[in-house]
Amino acid sequence: MSAEIETQSSEASQLELDERFMRVALGLSAQGLGLVSPSPLVGCVIVSPAGQIVGEGFYVYDNIDHAEKIALDQAGREAHNATAYVTLEPHAHHGRTPPCTEALIRAGIARVVYAIDDPNPLVAGSGGEALCQAGLEVTTGILAHEAAHLNDAYLHFQRHGRPFVHLKMACSLDGKIGARRDESHWLTGDLARARVHELRHYSDAVLVGANTAVIDDPLLTDRSGRPRRRPLVRVVLDHGLATPAGSRLVSTIREAPVLIFTSSSTIVGESHLKDTGVEIVPVSTVKIDPNEVLANLAGRGIQSVLVEGGPIIAAAFLAAGLVDKITFFIAPQIIGGDGPQVIGPAALADTARLRDVQVTRHGDDTEISGYLEELSH
Repeated sequence: MSAEIETQSSEASQLELDERFMRVALGLSAQGLGLVSPSPLVGCVIVSPAGQIVGEGFYVYDNIDHAEKIALDQAGREAHNATAYVTLEPHAHHGRTPPCTEALIRAGIARVVYAIDDPNPLVAGSGGEALCQAGLEVTTGILAHEAAHLNDAYLHFQRHGRPFVHLKMACSLDGKIGARRDESHWLTGDLARARVHELRHYSDAVLVGANTAVIDDPLLTDRSGRPRRRPLVRVVLDHGLATPAGSRLVSTIREAPVLIFTSSSTIVGESHLKDTGVEIVPVSTVKIDPNEVLANLAGRGIQSVLVEGGPIIAAAFLAAGLVDKITFFIAPQIIGGDGPQVIGPAALADTARLRDVQVTRHGDDTEISGYLEELSH
């Protein structure tokens, strides 16, 4: 009995160590936010047999080297018989770099712990299999839930072939976005608006409807102050091609590209937006289909879209079953009257519940975020 208890205690101790070092690796991977798309976020920690961190690395697309290679180079000879903690399954194929599995094996790593499998067909289990065949001990599933959330856009794109859609809305306590449909004003405070720029920083594109583009005249730029590898693509769904040529979106075209999807019969060459630098994308249906929009964006390598409004656009994406995550910012106001609701009518056939809900305060405002369906890993 004592031997059994000792074994259980040893296993519990190892799990605690694995989770501790995987949290370090996850923290490292997050440093690549905005700098890796269309690739995944990856962090790696090399831990010596004595339990000391001897190498760390995280992936940045333009630096080419993968997190494992960076951490192994830092560890040097101390990588021999060490454990590598990686947030995503190491790849075993030749891509922009040689296989990370070969680098781990060649360095003399004894054990590899990775959080989640990589659904990319070029990897998809082959990395773990290569490590096992080489005689390394392989452990998976450590902090898998946390790792899946961090890479939610990449995982979704690899599994479904369409961008991950994150719906962001702001409203009053009674669920309104304003007193009148033609009125634009801030509901939330500075801290909440700064958080919105963080969400934009994590995204490849931000999307609004024509009403938002005309009434609010937004910039829709990433003003988080953080570096990003690719400019934030600004997308407008504009049925009648009503976006003004003098709008802030158009006048800042040199800062970030603008795509306008339209079903207007206006000949693009005769449009008031001709020669502005805006790309006008005709759609195949009278009513703009969100599925067609996402398919077009996927073809451009856009893996994540932040949908910022307004109510009609939000309702359209929800009704089409295309929203993967929702973030609401709720301001401590009551507007009353018959002002527009945050979500347009008939958005859902059934009630939708959020999972993995997080609630955060930003000054007087409250952020509520969650996923519409469980992330698999």
